[in-house]
Amino acid sequence: MVYFEQLKESQDAWEVCAEALAKGIYSDDHVKFFCFQVLEHQIKYRHGGLSPAQQQLIRETLMKWLQGQLMNSQPEKPFIRNKAAQVFALTFVMEYLTHWPKFFHDLLSLVGLNPHGVDVYLRTLMAIDAEVVDRDILHSPEEVRRNTLIKDGMREQVIPSLVESWYQILGAYQQSHPEITCQCLEVVGAYVSWIDLNLIANDRFVNLLLSQMSVEDLREEACDCLYEIVCKGMAPTDKTKLVESLCQVLQSAGFFNVDQEEDVDFLAKFSRLVNGMGQSLVLSWTKLAKGGAVKEAAEALRALETKVPLLLQLLVHDDDDISANIVGFCYDYLNVLKQVRYTLLVGNMDIMLAVMKKLTYDEEYNFDNEGEDEAMFVEYRKQLKMLLDRLAQVSPDLLLEAVGRVFNNTIQRWQTASFMEVEVAIRLLYMLGEALPASHGAHFSGDTAKTSALQDMMRTLVSSGLSGYQHTSVSLEFFETVVRYDKFFLVEPQHIPIVLMSFLDHRGLRHSSPKVRSRVAYLFSRFVKTLHKHMNSFIEDILSRIQDLLELAPPENGFPALLTSDDQLFIFETAGVLIVHGESPAERKQALMRSLLTPLTDAFRLLLAKLASEREEERQAALADCLSHAVGFASRTSKAFSNKQTVKQCGCTEVYRDCLQTFLPALSCPVQRGSLRSAVRSFLHRMIICLEEEVLPFVPAASEHMLKDCEARDLQEFIPLISQITAKFKVTRDLQEFIPLISQITVSPFLQQVFMPLVLAIFEVLCRPAEDNDQAAALEKQMLRRSYFTFIQTITSSGMNEVLANQGVENVERVLFTIIQGAVDFPDPIAQKTCFIILSKLVELWGGKDGMAGFPDFIYKHIVPACFLAPLKPSFDLTDAQTVLTLSECALTLKMIHLRRGPEFIQYLQQEYLPSLQVSPEITQEVCQVLQQPDAKVLKNYMKVRSQLVVALETSPLCRLCLETSSNI
Repeated sequence: MVYFEQLKESQDAWEVCAEALAKGIYSDDHVKFFCFQVLEHQIKYRHGGLSPAQQQLIRETLMKWLQGQLMNSQPEKPFIRNKAAQVFALTFVMEYLTHWPKFFHDLLSLVGLNPHGVDVYLRTLMAIDAEVVDRDILHSPEEVRRNTLIKDGMREQVIPSLVESWYQILGAYQQSHPEITCQCLEVVGAYVSWIDLNLIANDRFVNLLLSQMSVEDLREEACDCLYEIVCKGMAPTDKTKLVESLCQVLQSAGFFNVDQEEDVDFLAKFSRLVNGMGQSLVLSWTKLAKGGAVKEAAEALRALETKVPLLLQLLVHDDDDISANIVGFCYDYLNVLKQVRYTLLVGNMDIMLAVMKKLTYDEEYNFDNEGEDEAMFVEYRKQLKMLLDRLAQVSPDLLLEAVGRVFNNTIQRWQTASFMEVEVAIRLLYMLGEALPASHGAHFSGDTAKTSALQDMMRTLVSSGLSGYQHTSVSLEFFETVVRYDKFFLVEPQHIPIVLMSFLDHRGLRHSSPKVRSRVAYLFSRFVKTLHKHMNSFIEDILSRIQDLLELAPPENGFPALLTSDDQLFIFETAGVLIVHGESPAERKQALMRSLLTPLTDAFRLLLAKLASEREEERQAALADCLSHAVGFASRTSKAFSNKQTVKQCGCTEVYRDCLQTFLPALSCPVQRGSLRSAVRSFLHRMIICLEEEVLPFVPAASEHMLKDCEARDLQEFIPLISQITAKFKVTRDLQEFIPLISQITVSPFLQQVFMPLVLAIFEVLCRPAEDNDQAAALEKQMLRRSYFTFIQTITSSGMNEVLANQGVENVERVLFTIIQGAVDFPDPIAQKTCFIILSKLVELWGGKDGMAGFPDFIYKHIVPACFLAPLKPSFDLTDAQTVLTLSECALTLKMIHLRRGPEFIQYLQQEYLPSLQVSPEITQEVCQVLQQPDAKVLKNYMKVRSQLVVALETSPLCRLCLETSSNI
């Protein structure tokens, strides 16, 4: 392989490969394939450097190779023919407009009707389509222009000849070589999108295609070809006529008798064709209706209606692929019904019933081990849901009535009905929740007809005993629907106890299926959050029933738990909500919360002691996981509180402070630091919200531990914690005037203390060497750098500039230089934007006459150059939205400098800085005038235009030439 790669790069080895192909020297398939690869490399990357004689040699080589194929008794392997076709296509693209205008003439003259030659010819046409036409392939602007010229040239010179060759091939090989005929049909389908349709959509050609619809080996490809013809853009009236004429022929040939066709693969293709014809008619009707062509629009609408019976046959077909292929037409047809506001048109109710039928699971659906087939059905169901939503827009009353009828009929006999029937009946009720409009789930207020029907169905659902149906899908659908319509229980709260029991017993949280238990844990938390005001009398009963689900599973326990740790999070959150929102006095709430959390803290102490002495790594990881879960569970209970006041009202401040004291020692544990730090850090985030200033005494020691021996990710996760503290306890002038904020007096010294250790830890991690190709490490560093700049931004914008100012002159300079570096040198627009925001704020704080000593010099020596140099970097991509925002912040920084330094700044630009960049006096004057405009948008737009001009000058060959030859450009 190394040798072959050397041959590719060699200047003349391709000629050896060309000779080998032309003379058929080698019989080994892999050698022949590689010879084509060498030629391909030469044409793709070095064609422009070849002499006319060498280019002629490539053309001759290809034609000689093709001539050899005509004489061979057996064709080459398909992978060689495909590679040859690619090389033919590449040569065509390079030379058709210049040196080889007779490419197709030469090709057709040589191959005639030789099957081996025709095969290569058709493969070449498909390869040309991939190079020139295929919209899925991204092309440069230059390639797009070239491809347009190629297509224009082909239309003028060769397309009629190509179409005639296709007609001859389709007729000649229909019986003897069906595979070649299929290839040809694929070519016609690919080219019809951009050639003159009249060459194909005529009696001669279409009749040939229709005749091939009756040939078993050809009809799938013929279907695809007709589909491409039907989808070709054309005038709406002509499109309607074309579709109608095709439909008449297909119907008379018996293709509309879907029930009699057993070949599902063909029917899937046919369904796609019908879908294309239907969507084309919808498009024609839309254009004609908008254009005011009343008569023609009415004809298109009538044509649409006549296709609905066929649509329904395909939509309800047992094979989901066939049904899925017609959904697009069905959706568009319903959109037409919505627009004409005429619900009695053909098929409205029939479509509704068809959708309901097709939503039903197959008996073969594997709920325990869902694979590809099951995933496809889930996606298909999503398409059907779109149809149901559209039906609701067309006929909401009709849909409500139909669902009610299906639902009630099924639920009345649920004990004897199959799980598929029961599941789809509940599913339809569930889907009404999105199909019928309701603000914030208020399905049980407003329109009486709707609310009455939904209420009746919900009442039936919860009182029927259906929750005990022994099938996973029905159980899941029951609980999903109960929670979807949880506001029903606000209207009829008498049903809450019976539903609560279904959540808590073998039907829900103790179901035999782990999948059901897991989902119900989440749904139960949602149910309780909505209805907690109606559960006061059940709270302690619920807590006692879920007591075993609130236990921390020890790592040595060999028995599988009912719920995973992730599921338990929802149960702890639910318990917290029940306690906090109950009507018990504060003392009782405190007792309940302590009884909920004390088992976690007790277990935590024991496990932490075990972890410190454990030597086996696998066992250490298991203990650390268990400890992290304990912290996570405690943290999740606090979700019931919105702020410190609610914690205090419930008497729980001391409970959570005790938890904090229990968890913090884990930060100094010498093993499994990553997971333990992450868990405790998350708990601290919650406690800043719940305990506010009472958490501050714990933060310095916690920070010290978290900054020891840390990695990039540790720092990245630690910075948001410090930023949260900074933002939470920021000094605001309004508050300073009215109240002495103890917390602010406390947090500022802490931040001053932790600032440089944190910054130095970040610098140390960023300076660690990493391998050039280690993308993960590079990304981690980029994210850490962003977090660092965000942290500085939080400090400066929170009114705590003294935190930075009190770090000593040397440290302040060091930090400032990193911000300048971030603004200019790193090609990361998100970080650059943050850096300019920081610089602008520092100029505002320190850039005036009473600002920090020496800072004005820093402005002129470093910030001003950063504002001009950053947009001129090659990596400053103004097509990127984030970069445009960076440019905006850059402009605002300049405006802020002018605001703080006034005429002095303008004088500096005019007399020193811009002349040092060899900027002409005219441009200098222009910049200074724009800077002095009161509206910042003027400067933003000016800088954007100027930056784009510089990019154009740097990238345009003509401008580069001018720059090299003239200094006054």
